[in-house]
Amino acid sequence: MPLSQRWTLTRYLIEERRRFPQASGDLNALILDVSIACKAIARIVAYGALDSGMAVPAEGGAVNVQGEVQKPLDVLSNEIFLHMNEWNGELAGMASEEMDSPSQIPQVFPRGKYLLVFDPLDGSSNIDVNVSVGSIFSILRAPQDVIDSGRDVTEADFLQPGATQVAAGYALYGPTTMLVLTVGNGVAGFTLNPDLGEFVLTHKNIQVPADTQEFAINSSNSRFWEQPVTRYVNECLAGKTGPRGKDFNMRWIASMVAEAHRILMRGGVFLYPRDTKDPNKPGRLRLLYEANPIGFVMEQAGGRCTTGRQPMLGVQPTSLHQRIGLIFGSKNEVELIERYHSEPGPSAAPPPLFAERGLFRA
Repeated sequence: MPLSQRWTLTRYLIEERRRFPQASGDLNALILDVSIACKAIARIVAYGALDSGMAVPAEGGAVNVQGEVQKPLDVLSNEIFLHMNEWNGELAGMASEEMDSPSQIPQVFPRGKYLLVFDPLDGSSNIDVNVSVGSIFSILRAPQDVIDSGRDVTEADFLQPGATQVAAGYALYGPTTMLVLTVGNGVAGFTLNPDLGEFVLTHKNIQVPADTQEFAINSSNSRFWEQPVTRYVNECLAGKTGPRGKDFNMRWIASMVAEAHRILMRGGVFLYPRDTKDPNKPGRLRLLYEANPIGFVMEQAGGRCTTGRQPMLGVQPTSLHQRIGLIFGSKNEVELIERYHSEPGPSAAPPPLFAERGLFRA
């Protein structure tokens, strides 16, 4: 399709708004401001070490609330998100993976009816080796009393199940910069045209294939996995001669936004499940900043997202930086993993008369 006939992100949002004649347009304006923040981060990531004069701190070193050392680009990306969205009048408050507590909208700016939560630079540990990274965001409605009173937001205001999200998406900073978005009516992908400086619609109505022969998991944690995950991975690795009757490929990028994008484009399943590595953490990924927005995108594209034990979008958050086990991707594979979690484990099931390997058992 000629470039002149492609929709920009702005036109796409206008067309979506027309489904709701009473809509104020605030959501459109907020998403466009988020997209500008993503453009700014994309430029900084693209220049990398080329421009030593850019405003990137020489050293990071601070530890965020997650207990992780912040890289300079984490800090800068967080500041870009905050400053690009605090003034627009659409937000009542923001929360970020990089901040201990919610960010208040300065009193000099009007306050609005939405909340923005974000991971400003997912996968930043891969920056030094030039692997794709991205930004993840989620938009929620602020509680009515926040809207009515204009009071400062609290942590409790953000503790909403993923099913209540108004919009969510991510930007991918790779060979091209892409913005993937859902406003609750399917999923669309936009590619940044550097000549126009605009996100242009290039992927309409993205759908995750229901079946796949590809999975992504960090196998170095295999000794900590729960039995249903071990069972699933072992069956995949058994290939055509195993119970699944087909060969699987395994992938692991260690950048969740890149993993999600691959699965969205061609199918697959991603597992970062609950394990026993740290009993104090029921999972490794963040519910509000990663699991919920990616889960919303996946399910709007026909995929599925789960903890293994329950649908991800039904989880009631209990804290701002809550961690959780995460499994998402092609619907039939995720449902199989869910079924394995619901079946009795080896300790609960009666011992078989014959083990899988006959007389010799592992």
